[in-house]
Amino acid sequence: MEPLLDPLWLFPAAMALALLVDRLFGEPPAWAHPVVAMGRYLGAFKHWLPSLGAAAGFAWGGLLWLLGACVSVLLAAGAEQLLWQGLRPWQSPLRWGMALVFMGLLLKPLLAWRMLREEVMAVEHALQTSLEAGRERLSRLVSRDTRTLNAAQVREAGIETLAENLNDSVVAPLFWFALAGLPGAALYRFANTADAMWGYHGPWEWSGKCAARLDDLLSWIPARLTGLLMSPPSRWPALWRQSGLTPSPNGGWPMGAMALRLDRRLGKPGVYLLHAEGDEPVAGDIARAVAVARQGLGLCALLLMGLALALRGGLAW
Repeated sequence: MEPLLDPLWLFPAAMALALLVDRLFGEPPAWAHPVVAMGRYLGAFKHWLPSLGAAAGFAWGGLLWLLGACVSVLLAAGAEQLLWQGLRPWQSPLRWGMALVFMGLLLKPLLAWRMLREEVMAVEHALQTSLEAGRERLSRLVSRDTRTLNAAQVREAGIETLAENLNDSVVAPLFWFALAGLPGAALYRFANTADAMWGYHGPWEWSGKCAARLDDLLSWIPARLTGLLMSPPSRWPALWRQSGLTPSPNGGWPMGAMALRLDRRLGKPGVYLLHAEGDEPVAGDIARAVAVARQGLGLCALLLMGLALALRGGLAW
């Protein structure tokens, strides 16, 4: 009997299943969440690493990043290998169905679209109560000081968070899964979590430098893909110009695309300003941004499913 699926279809089907599970159920409990475990490992060094000097901080930061990355990749590779071993004999449709379910469930915790959009929409809902409530809700999502932001600036920061994390939390994990399976997605999520926790200036300038630079490297292609697919081709020249206005080599792509699509200026006071000729965000713009992000994610997911299919088709040949 021929299998219902073959190796060509397993990976794109698992990506679709992971996105479906995310939409229906959201995040798994903390005790079963691999990204939570990554955060606990990284958090164990939050007091010690910044206290080191430049050379020692850089060396230890790099070594501890490498250790955490290796463990994440090895665990993901082991899970994937067990899955492949369980597929034998290859001709069993039931085994292929089980493989698809397990692969999708293992991928799901490495991406987080539902949580992202709900957290950003919660900022707008809080603003409807009061400016202070909106600031407080936003402070859960960003590292900047929110206490002096006005309502438009709160919405700006919320929209920027949505755009940038559309890449970091969804598109980039799918991209690396398409290229390298579960180990690729796990490596990216560890790198991005390390950048979020260690990749700051100030006390983390040297001990977090490896984390910041490696996240920049792994996000380079996915960020551009996210930005381009959120923009119509006619706006790509404008997006190219906007993308270079942020200190981050990647953040300007999805954030610039969002600013152009909404025709709203987005920025961080004293740091950057995107689409300066646009109007300031108003009530309803966060919901519009979620719709734009959803559309961009749909296009990215379809493209990356095609990439996964093409890569495994090439390997089969």
